Amino acid sequence: MSAATNDAALGPGLDPTVTLRGVHELSLCRAIAGAVTEHAAGRQVERVRLRIGHFRQVVPDTLVHCWAIQTDRTDLAGAELEIEAVPAVVECAACGASTTLSLPVLRCEACDATDVSLVSGEEFLIESIDVRDRDPVAEEVP
Repeated sequence: MSAATNDAALGPGLDPTVTLRGVHELSLCRAIAGAVTEHAAGRQVERVRLRIGHFRQVVPDTLVHCWAIQTDRTDLAGAELEIEAVPAVVECAACGASTTLSLPVLRCEACDATDVSLVSGEEFLIESIDVRDRDPVAEEVP
């Protein structure tokens, strides 16, 4: 894919090294940046912690790369994006086992039953935002 095609797909001025596979992550970063900016209320953001479930089909390295692109030259520039991957876990109604899935198939790995409930793996949460408090001296009006 050419850089021109990539720019057309992602928008002008975005890093042409981001491929179309990163479009999902880029749109997620836009949404995260919007929520973080709103909650930071003008304070400098140092770190954003996310919890992302296995079934959300997010590539962590791509998300971090897109975060850097999305936040460059904004109030969020330099804010670290920290991602906690949450495994997909099911509970089996037939045998009661709790299983961490190794494949994206909703099936008990202990007894092979399909009557399972997904316990985790669909999360997409902004867990916390670390902000620097405003400097009261710098905010004083002379």
